[in-house]
Amino acid sequence: MEVKDSNGALLNEGDSVHLIKDLKVKGSSTTLKRGTVVKNIRLTSNDEEIEGRVERTVMVLKTCFLKKV
Repeated sequence: MEVKDSNGALLNEGDSVHLIKDLKVKGSSTTLKRGTVVKNIRLTSNDEEIEGRVERTVMVLKTCFLKKV
């Protein structure tokens, strides 16, 4: 399984990525701002999603909104 970011770069466990678009957090009034860095990502069973810790909370993010640092 190959997990790729919005530019087609391969993502691996432990990589750092940053957001390319402001994202609203479902179920919360919080918005993740463009440019927010997510460090030490984990891959999921779905090749279009990753897990990462953002502001002390683990979130699942779509890879189409991420860019590898």
